[in-house]
Amino acid sequence: MRTFDLTPLHRSTVGFDRLFSLLDQVGNVDTGATYPPYNIERTGETAYRITVAVAGFTEDDLSIEVKENGLSIRGDRKADAGKNADVLYQGIAARAFERRFQLADHVEVRGASLANGLLHVELVREIPEAMKPRTIPISSGGTAPRVIEARTSAAA
Repeated sequence: MRTFDLTPLHRSTVGFDRLFSLLDQVGNVDTGATYPPYNIERTGETAYRITVAVAGFTEDDLSIEVKENGLSIRGDRKADAGKNADVLYQGIAARAFERRFQLADHVEVRGASLANGLLHVELVREIPEAMKPRTIPISSGGTAPRVIEARTSAAA
């Protein structure tokens, strides 16, 4: 895989630190971290769902944490007390895991549910009103712009 030196860009830009750190993270992806498998789905115009296969884990074994723009899902299965059977073959993974997801700006976690060995995390992207596009009316040349608020300054 190619590596790119972003040092010249760091010197000539201001305010893009987060972008550069994301690019650095993309280059450092651990390809061996495939457990547990997951899907990311778009369920609506601004709604998303992350589904993680967590067979054998209960709600008490799982934890979900949102910090800044990161989502972390952890699983740590407690040892089965009183299990005396000798396992001849163990094909179901029961190891601890941690999955991290980088969330885009204005994405909120709405809830999570566990059903049939699948953990579903519901996400929604809500853009604040101040950041949504708005239409600015254009006045014609013959009319003067309206004054919304006028203040007089007292001359001393």
